[in-house]
Amino acid sequence: MYGDYTVIHNRRSKALNFRSRGCAAIGTRPVARYGVLLAGPALGLTVLCAHAQTAAPAVDVQAAEVAIPKPVDKGASSAATATLNTVEITANRRREPAREVPMQVNALSAEELERKGDKSMGDYLSKEPGVSFTSEGAGKAQVSMRGVTMGADTSPTIGVYIDDVPFGSSTIYGSGASLALDMGLLDLNHIELLRGPQGTLYGAGAMGGLLKYVTNEPDTEGGFSGRVGLGLSGNRGGGLSHTENAVLNVPIKEDVAALRVSAFNQKDGGYINRIGSSPESGVNGSSKQGGRASLLLTPTKDLTVRLTATGQYVKRDGTGYVDYGYLTKQPLYGDLTQSRLVDEPFNQTVQVYSAGIEYDFGWARLNSVTAYQTIRTDSGQDDSALASAANMMAGAPLFTRGGSNQLVNTKKFTQEFRLTSPSSRSLEWVAGLFYTNERSSNSQRATLTGPNAAVNWYSADMPSTYKEYAAYGDLTYRFTSRLSATAGLRVAHNRQDFSQELSGIAAGGSRTLASQSSDTSKTFLFALNYLVTNDSSVFGRIASGYRPGGPQPSLFNPITAQATPSTFKPDTLISYELGYKADFFDKRASTSVSVFNIEWKDVQLFDVVNSVGVISNGGQARSRGVEFFGSLAPTPQWRLSAALTYTDARLTQDVPGVQAKSGDRMPNTPTLSASANLDYYFTVASYKAFVGATATYVGPRDSGFPGSIAAPDFKMPGYFKADLRAGIDFRKANVSLFIQNLFDKRGIQSVQTVKVPYGGPAQVAVIRPRTFGMQVDVPF
Repeated sequence: MYGDYTVIHNRRSKALNFRSRGCAAIGTRPVARYGVLLAGPALGLTVLCAHAQTAAPAVDVQAAEVAIPKPVDKGASSAATATLNTVEITANRRREPAREVPMQVNALSAEELERKGDKSMGDYLSKEPGVSFTSEGAGKAQVSMRGVTMGADTSPTIGVYIDDVPFGSSTIYGSGASLALDMGLLDLNHIELLRGPQGTLYGAGAMGGLLKYVTNEPDTEGGFSGRVGLGLSGNRGGGLSHTENAVLNVPIKEDVAALRVSAFNQKDGGYINRIGSSPESGVNGSSKQGGRASLLLTPTKDLTVRLTATGQYVKRDGTGYVDYGYLTKQPLYGDLTQSRLVDEPFNQTVQVYSAGIEYDFGWARLNSVTAYQTIRTDSGQDDSALASAANMMAGAPLFTRGGSNQLVNTKKFTQEFRLTSPSSRSLEWVAGLFYTNERSSNSQRATLTGPNAAVNWYSADMPSTYKEYAAYGDLTYRFTSRLSATAGLRVAHNRQDFSQELSGIAAGGSRTLASQSSDTSKTFLFALNYLVTNDSSVFGRIASGYRPGGPQPSLFNPITAQATPSTFKPDTLISYELGYKADFFDKRASTSVSVFNIEWKDVQLFDVVNSVGVISNGGQARSRGVEFFGSLAPTPQWRLSAALTYTDARLTQDVPGVQAKSGDRMPNTPTLSASANLDYYFTVASYKAFVGATATYVGPRDSGFPGSIAAPDFKMPGYFKADLRAGIDFRKANVSLFIQNLFDKRGIQSVQTVKVPYGGPAQVAVIRPRTFGMQVDVPF
């Protein structure tokens, strides 16, 4: 629990490890805009199929922070115990101190997250300054970094990886942006955040950064081992939460083969109450089950094979939104309450299978990573505001409620081959080939019901394919023992096919539309790193990022006599970054400071062209900022860490389709955010113990753009959150206690306002109320 560790990171190494929605018509009345801008985004898609008619978003500091100093007897030498463990980030097992790596990297220890009571992506990302997180509940989330977001993103701006496997859809049709993987923490080694574009090594979508889940490998050297764990917690006004988990490591043959198996069951008590036709307390409560099996084989000293299967299932009965009045900015139905006429269930199944093979030729190391994944997400939504809009169009009160359902299926195959040169040479290199074949289906249904009527408002089936081929490489040349330069390039080509089968009143009858697209991208990296001293370095980094374009239906508007575009273009950005990293006071203190400027052009966004909802490329944006991460261990017992980010992210060009103007701030991006950790380690009757606290501040944000009519801007106030924790290691069992949101604040994480123009509420996601809990782990 308190052991030393080393981080191994880079696409050139096997892993990073520690040691020790919809479719509607553009009609002749206000329902037209409602269909485009409410039904579509609410389901995760704009109305690409609209029938054109007459128009009327613990502090874990620079990776070193995640280590826990070993508590020692008071008589022990401070020189041997008070030094912070220095994280080393390694390319091809070439270990380099984190201060020498020319990028900003944060590592979040899974063990530390569990001790703090963090169980989901929303818990730990909300404490990471400079990272924006929006979610309606377990299983559905969008992540962005450094202000690279338009609020509701078309496709991901953050890459998500499980070890060396890219996760999730690359396109809007697979809902890639809104289905960022919220993986259970069981048997994860740590979670890694790479800030800034990672397009050269990680490809399309990683234009704002990377979120990487790093799992524990089977241990072939030790004996049979494992652990079981139990977690219990309860939040103010909510239900009881509990987690049960188990991990087994089974050596099959020493130094040759081992099997590691883990499984967990997690039940999170909800805290949002639903009123209406189907009242329920804790409607946003969720259940999550999952498991992983991994087999490691090393038949020779040069050959390593790892086979892994991961599965996870998420279920909940409703969303985590509270209904607020848009003008009053206050809850409409009371604290932590929503009103729904139609239930909003959510079910998600994720399966990922991978095979990693590594062979050391001596002159280079070959890595092959093969993976296949399936993601199935079935969700419902109360769209009763559609009923009001339809009644307006019909001129009679025909309908009283409306509901919609979206079923998204993605099947994705990826293959990567990578060659890496030996380390400790003047010239080091890596070269690779990458292929992905992704097939998605997106089915959406909206039904309106009334006392004497039930109609199909619209139905849409949207199958799509995405294929990409890429080649990449980088070179690092060491001019001297202190000065090195890295240059990288990735060239990729993708082809996409899309079709859409429509029916229903809003679709104007039954019909089929289809479109194709292809594009070729080039992303690059150039970095200089200079060791000022043996314990400090400065770096400069220029990197580009890329997000694929795609196909969409081309629709003809008889009023304007114009057709909408059949494709939308890729968007790209270039990031300029300067940084300084250093260890001080015999490595008892560390700091990492960086400044960045990101120029984003041809920004993809949901738009209205010729009165039809489409995806378009809407101009340019810029994000500038400063990031600080630091840690200090003045004595063996005390540990302090802090992080602070300043981000100024704005449009630099008007975007008329969404009523946005140059100078408007990017949504869900606070100007200032900060976190701080303070921990004290001591002994109780020879048992190691700790107490600690975390403070988090998130500054004011905008939910959208100030002039937007379709999704009016909701000014989210800043909030402060405090957490406490304590624990003791009884050697045979570790026990930790925690209190999250000590002062029971109603901090607003994100807001959805697409229903506001039609008399609906602002849907507000708030942080979890005050929560008390405990975690018990029994290793063996």
